[in-house]
Amino acid sequence: MSDNRPVRVTVATRLFTPEVGAASFRLKALVDGLVADGADVSVVTTRPPKGSPAFKPRYKVSRWPVLRDAGGNVRGYVQYMSFDVPAFFRLVFSRADVVVSEPPPTTGVVVALTSALRRRPFVYYAADIWTEALSATDVPGVVISVMRAAEGFALRRASKVIAISDAVAQKVAQFGVPQNRVAVVGNGIDTSVFGPEGESAGSEGPYFVYTGTMSEWQGADIFIRALPAVLAEHPRAGIRFFGQGADEPHLRELAEQTVPGRVTFGGVIPPADAARWIRGAAAALVSIKPGQGYDFAKPTKIYAAAGCGTPVVFAGTGEGAALVSGNGLGEAASYDVDSVAAAMCRVAAAEHSGTADGRDARAGWVQQNASLATSGQHAAAEVLSTVPSRA
Repeated sequence: MSDNRPVRVTVATRLFTPEVGAASFRLKALVDGLVADGADVSVVTTRPPKGSPAFKPRYKVSRWPVLRDAGGNVRGYVQYMSFDVPAFFRLVFSRADVVVSEPPPTTGVVVALTSALRRRPFVYYAADIWTEALSATDVPGVVISVMRAAEGFALRRASKVIAISDAVAQKVAQFGVPQNRVAVVGNGIDTSVFGPEGESAGSEGPYFVYTGTMSEWQGADIFIRALPAVLAEHPRAGIRFFGQGADEPHLRELAEQTVPGRVTFGGVIPPADAARWIRGAAAALVSIKPGQGYDFAKPTKIYAAAGCGTPVVFAGTGEGAALVSGNGLGEAASYDVDSVAAAMCRVAAAEHSGTADGRDARAGWVQQNASLATSGQHAAAEVLSTVPSRA
């Protein structure tokens, strides 16, 4: 290409701002990085849920109606298809130099096929490995096999795969993707929102906060099962869940049976409200059930909590536990009731006695190591590197 027009980038994703979620935040950071580099960006996405705040970007956002589940999520194969099928035709007629795909793998397949038809490169943004999460659920084996084949198809045909961590990059390599086509760009949160300065939520007693997705493989029920032991030492303690997910009905039922009145479910809330609740918490709760093939994950909620200065109680093993314990971000407990309850009691006692410290150090670590703006800039550079030179 010899003209001087900007690089045209299309981002295909079922979730985008103003919809709340880690994927939305991550992709907005990517798009912001692309725009800052002079790219002409368009986003092919869905119409946000009713009641979403207004969002008026500097770039083109093409929205299409989509089926959502009872909780308002684009989650489930019928819901995915309601986005992917129209997206196929929208992308075929998109005048892009490069396309970026976000999971699920079905969207990756659509992007791979349309990119082959239009003879243009595409980039797969691997925030995680989709089929690793499926393996930790009750999904039939045949479905996992089909989805794994779809994920491998998309990953191997991408001109570049962007991974958020070395652990994810290693998982990508297991699909037969050459190392020189995988770039690790890091992950993080918006430090202008999830920072130590700002309003904190109030409560009549110490509370723990869980924000974000509630999936089976995360096993957040461990915190509810640990709460009776915490209440024995801190009778006014409670847990506040904000977010949604497939495991929420189970969590609600367990809470009502185990600790009635001590667990509150607040639904999906804007990032600024989430930060307010995190700042006021004794600790933020994060979990990954061990042995489900997902121990390589580093949940974004760790960065959000630490960015606010709040300690994390992490239940599980692997990369998430190492992230928390190795950087002074809180307590990493074994995934069992006694260990988790003991960790929750320690942070609650520290807050009650006024001996809790490390808030500035945690927030400073996130500012230096987990800024979403920085990872978005790195991802943007990798996307643009796939476009042939215009010289």
